[in-house]
Amino acid sequence: MSTTLFDKIWNKHIVEQIDAKQIILYIDKHFIHEVTSPQAFDGLRQRNVKVFNTSRTVGTADHNVPTKNQHLPIQDPLSKKQVNQLSENCKEFGVELFDLHHPNQGIVHVIGPELGMTRPGMTIVCGDSHTSTHGAFGSIAFGIGTSEVEQVLASQCVLQVKPKQMRIKINGQLQRGVSAKDLILYVIAKLGVGGATGHFVEYAGEAIESLSMEGRMTVCNMSIEMGARGGLIAPDQTTFNYLKDKVQPEGIRFDESLTQWKKLTTDESAIFDIEYEFDAADIAPMVTYGTNPGMGIKINEAIPSTSESSNASVDKSLNYMGFNKGKILEGMPIDYVFIGSCTNARIEDLREVAQYIKGKQKAENVEVFVVPGSQLVAKQAKKEGLDKILASAGFELRQAGCSACLGMNEDKIPAGKYCVSTSNRNFEGRQGPGARTILASPLTAAAAAIAGKIVDVRKELN
Repeated sequence: MSTTLFDKIWNKHIVEQIDAKQIILYIDKHFIHEVTSPQAFDGLRQRNVKVFNTSRTVGTADHNVPTKNQHLPIQDPLSKKQVNQLSENCKEFGVELFDLHHPNQGIVHVIGPELGMTRPGMTIVCGDSHTSTHGAFGSIAFGIGTSEVEQVLASQCVLQVKPKQMRIKINGQLQRGVSAKDLILYVIAKLGVGGATGHFVEYAGEAIESLSMEGRMTVCNMSIEMGARGGLIAPDQTTFNYLKDKVQPEGIRFDESLTQWKKLTTDESAIFDIEYEFDAADIAPMVTYGTNPGMGIKINEAIPSTSESSNASVDKSLNYMGFNKGKILEGMPIDYVFIGSCTNARIEDLREVAQYIKGKQKAENVEVFVVPGSQLVAKQAKKEGLDKILASAGFELRQAGCSACLGMNEDKIPAGKYCVSTSNRNFEGRQGPGARTILASPLTAAAAAIAGKIVDVRKELN
């Protein structure tokens, strides 16, 4: 019987079928951070239960950490409490933790892959919606709620209902200046924020296969922004090359694993519940104009003014953003640029930005901060001299953390200001009360920082 990649992994991890819909799923790796784990640990205490398998759980501090002066005590009381509580919980229950002063600390979805903990064929969960990032390696990775975090801590399993399956093929090759971030923003704009609800999405096609691992992580990261349970990409030589030089924990032997990883593909005649195909040549640099990731347009397009976009929700969103239907964002002045988040804070992202801005200077009207996704990314950036290039252009390189992606720390965009951001969400107040977020790729963000306005980066490339 022909099966999908998802089926092959899912079926292998079923512990028990509870009823017609629910199953108990075994989890290979459980990531935790300071925001969604405290209540779960409290639940274990109340029931006098230990962590079932400490070797399969790892924690890091990321959401609440400051990105300046990390050697000093955290100033914000709530952030300090959550970060300290994570340290106390991990110490009490024997869970490995990459705290604020650990050389491996960073955003949970950045450190997993870079440390070799994320591998093909695994089931991976975290109390964070963007756990879907790890699906780029051919794994089933998804976010879970706090009660489910407790389930996994207590049993290394979680109760689940099998999702439907969707395949999205991107045929052909991307234009110069168009990135993985543009690709996924384009798909979300086409399908809408509810277009993949209830589905796990497998991405395929020449454009996907040509992406680097960093690009694939960006695509899978934002799968949930169209309602998907998660996204995944079949592992191939690009995947294997990325993993070969990574730390191999838990006694994993690369050569032995490779034989199994190569079997992780969707059979040719496998059937999906729904399939979509898009032409990579039609994808352009993308920007968002509203308050959800589905409100995206090509850089040279106008904000839709058709009857389809005429509803109270759209009107409210445009009012919040200060935009009108029919407006073209290209050429619009901006105030801030944020380059970071679990979507675009890897070394490849920083290299791309540095290459573009080298020898240039940011516009006077724009404040720019670049936040690496991990301590290792920050270390590598300095090793390659990227920090000097950023500084020369007037870009501020900060320390590792989630930063202005979600405003749960000190990095917030002031009310009413426009920020071109490489993060994954543009909800009202996401980057701070009243902040106006325009999602874009690192390259588009860098170009906007230099120009002081939104520009089509394809026109700026030499």
